[in-house]
Amino acid sequence: MTSSFTHKKLQRKILPSACRSISSLAVTENSANFHRTHDTVLPPFDPFHFFSDYTKSGRCTLRNTKILHAHLLKTSILQSDTFMANSLMDGYCKSNSMVHALRLFDKTPHPNVISWNILISGCNQNFSFEDSWRNFCKMRFSGFDPNQFTYGSVLSGCTALGSPLYGELVYSLALKNGFFSNGYVRAGMIDLFAKLRSFEDALRVFQDVLCENVVCWNAIISGAVKNRENWVALDLFCQMCRRFFMPNSFTFSSILTACAALEELEFGRGVQGWVIKCGAGEDVFVGTAIIDLYAKCRDMDQAVKEFLRMPIRNVVSWTTIISGFVQKDDSISAFHFFKEMRKVGEKINNYTITSVLTACTKPAMIKEAVQLHSWIFKTGFYLDSTVSSTLINMYSKIGVVDLSERVFREMESTQNLAMWAVMISAFAQSGSTGRAVELFQRMLQEGLRPDKFCSSSVLSIIDSLSLGRQIHCYILKIGLFTDISVGSSLFTMYSKCGSLEESYRVFEQMPDKDNVSWASMITGFSEHDHAEQAVQLFREMLLEEIRPDQMTLTAALTACSALHSLEKGKEVHGYALRARVGKEVLVGGALVNMYSKCGALVLARRVFDMMPQKDQFSCSSLVSGYAQNGYIEDALLLFHEIRMADLWIDSFTVSSVIGAVAILNSLDIGTQLHACVTKMGLNAEVSVGSSLVTMYSKCGSIDECHKVFEQIEKPDLISWTAMIVSYAQHGKGAEALKVYDLMRKEGIKPDSVTYVGVLSACSHNGMVEEGYSHLNSMAKEYGIEPSYYHYACMVDLLGRSGRLKEAERFINNMPIEPDALLWGILLAACKVHGDIELGRLAAKRVIELEPCEAGAYVTLSNICADMGWWEDVMKIRSLMEGTGVKKEPGWSSV
Repeated sequence: MTSSFTHKKLQRKILPSACRSISSLAVTENSANFHRTHDTVLPPFDPFHFFSDYTKSGRCTLRNTKILHAHLLKTSILQSDTFMANSLMDGYCKSNSMVHALRLFDKTPHPNVISWNILISGCNQNFSFEDSWRNFCKMRFSGFDPNQFTYGSVLSGCTALGSPLYGELVYSLALKNGFFSNGYVRAGMIDLFAKLRSFEDALRVFQDVLCENVVCWNAIISGAVKNRENWVALDLFCQMCRRFFMPNSFTFSSILTACAALEELEFGRGVQGWVIKCGAGEDVFVGTAIIDLYAKCRDMDQAVKEFLRMPIRNVVSWTTIISGFVQKDDSISAFHFFKEMRKVGEKINNYTITSVLTACTKPAMIKEAVQLHSWIFKTGFYLDSTVSSTLINMYSKIGVVDLSERVFREMESTQNLAMWAVMISAFAQSGSTGRAVELFQRMLQEGLRPDKFCSSSVLSIIDSLSLGRQIHCYILKIGLFTDISVGSSLFTMYSKCGSLEESYRVFEQMPDKDNVSWASMITGFSEHDHAEQAVQLFREMLLEEIRPDQMTLTAALTACSALHSLEKGKEVHGYALRARVGKEVLVGGALVNMYSKCGALVLARRVFDMMPQKDQFSCSSLVSGYAQNGYIEDALLLFHEIRMADLWIDSFTVSSVIGAVAILNSLDIGTQLHACVTKMGLNAEVSVGSSLVTMYSKCGSIDECHKVFEQIEKPDLISWTAMIVSYAQHGKGAEALKVYDLMRKEGIKPDSVTYVGVLSACSHNGMVEEGYSHLNSMAKEYGIEPSYYHYACMVDLLGRSGRLKEAERFINNMPIEPDALLWGILLAACKVHGDIELGRLAAKRVIELEPCEAGAYVTLSNICADMGWWEDVMKIRSLMEGTGVKKEPGWSSV
């Protein structure tokens, strides 16, 4: 009776007033229904459904909620009905007005657990996570016992607050109060551990008690995806389905994100089929995840189809399709979709703009970049630091760093650390290392304290060991050393500066190491000819139970390539297969390179053929592998296959093919290849030009060498050296030395190989004094210690010039031990100049070092024959027979 009386009282007091004054809050078919008289028979009023529909509808605004509040105050019903107060409070929370919600809560005479839950949940919805925690504490002090929804909301707040300690306290209370197996509580704790501690802890909470709740499954799958444990996410999804739990839109969004990250298109299509079957395809977040899947798998045609199929699109959907085109390097399409997005009036956010700006980082897109910059300025998006930073980076990538600096200066009032770091990086990428360091110093002078991103950016450009040490000290002072990214940048800097010992010391001192750290250190060892230590470091990583990613596996395979260790390379390959990344582009290319370097070309080709997608590195690795192992026809055939398959051919692949033709010494094929390269527009590339110079030199066409060299826009050290060596090999010593002088005038420092060509040129021209001068300048001017090949060139120079005694003294005074080849050079010179005595001595040294070398016996025999000393000739031949040395007979293919 009481319940019926109360219901009628509510109906009599609320409904007529609400119908007359707040017509915007009711759903009716005819506006005339709002003007019924009091005598009209009204339908039964259900407060629960009324407020439920109101808070879920688009009419739940602050203004409408205030109107409803005013009418409820007139009826005085709020003082006696907690349900009404709670419903109104929920309306304020959903209207983003926590001030009014708190005021109403304080005036509610008899709040209950639901009141507290609405307040705590509202704080979370409005990002007031500290207030959420404080209200939970007040609730407990007020004597209320939290229920499962309270604990779930508070745990979400602790997660967003970034406080695992608070979260563990709440979870302990929940367990103590008997909510151990409650799905909402466990889901909240799983989410907290996955985001703030470790995925292993989250998985342990999930597995402690079998969760009979889809919310728990969603939490653990989402946690796996956020921690990049994507294969685990797929496995959990399969387990969920086997246990007959029905996935919802949240599940599908998470698992499709995992498929996109792994580029598992087939699995993703299977999930999409289930989405369609369950009717979840109309969900905007699921639809966006499907678009992202196809975009990440580089199937933009299907991504566009899915995008156009979506009944409702939001800013995330548009941004995803634009980002997909950016990833595919299709800037035109990305810009087109951005314009379409503006036409339909979709709200644009800073993420959309940064994606479009990234699409405009090519020199050909400079016009669109300027237009976009103008629009950003008009709309006020330039005030967003992320957008401004991307603008700076965009102009830097286009090659107009002055515009980057202009944007940076215009944003002086809103500059943050990220913008400073991007500007420093822009200077570094443009080759202005000095300006980058200067800007970093200015930042410190202005009292700004660099964060981990800024410090890492500066360290990445340092090439001075002393400056690097100073920055290292500063990083220790401000306490950034414990950050993984800063630590990785530090030891990479030391490695780049040539101090591998300091690099490894920093690596060992790092408290935490991620895959990037291990990969960088392994790469550092490999680049400094310590491949054995690199492989050992990879083993240590596995012993510490750290799961290597593609980057680390690639670094380990590079070390195996340097060692030419097929056995170790196969071990890493086996691990890559177990980790399901053996066919990935990055790892696949490294495997092809490793097998090629180890001479296992059958295995290299097998890996190459199994790769679903092939990149420039894998193609050039296999081509150069064929060439270096003498399979020239296979190299040329593969190059033809690459062209026919319409795969992208870069300068590295072309250089490898040209190198193969150089080994073949076929001018006809070389000329055809040169024409093909010119047609492709790669003839001006430095690496291609250098390879063409070497190819024409080996094919005997020195004039073509010179023509090709002249066509190279900005010759580098390799190009100059190739031209010097080519002239020297063709006996054009004077021309070689002229090229060397031009190179020095251009400010390019010679290296060890350059000096081999220079000394060889001096030898062909008989320029002894110049040869001595160049040999001495190596160490004095450029710090290059002469090697065996430089000493061999000097012995040849002295021998050709007839200064045989001086050549003997030079050999005896060398800092390295002479071998049979050096004495053989002197012996050949003795034959030319008829010095029988020194020839005997040289021959004796050769025979002592290599008793089975027939050349020394034959040369000495010929010297004696030229002098008419036939008895000595017979003795030498008898000695050859006695030692079992035989002269290889000459042969001809004619």
